[in-house]
Amino acid sequence: MNIYVDIDDTICYYKNGNIGDYTLALPHTEKITLINKLYQRGHTITYWTARGTITKRDWFSITEQQLQDWGCNYNNLIMGKPAYDLFIDDKTLTSIDQLNLLMKL
Repeated sequence: MNIYVDIDDTICYYKNGNIGDYTLALPHTEKITLINKLYQRGHTITYWTARGTITKRDWFSITEQQLQDWGCNYNNLIMGKPAYDLFIDDKTLTSIDQLNLLMKL
């Protein structure tokens, strides 16, 4: 299975609403653990982020280092995800409960 995972407010969070300064991101270790299990089961994990989409700032190196520091297992890191307020898709999972359902794969 080919699984795309957002980064900000999905596998990490920000104290005091400091989103935008990605250097302040803190990992959601329980979510990372679940995603790593999917990777270990042979699924392709692609982290896809909108970091820098609006500002045009290159966050690739910082993001790659964070994924390494947080112990994320993945196949690909893609920047340039569109910035949006609502994403509607028939294959979207948003909650940790739904992510747990994937563990049955």
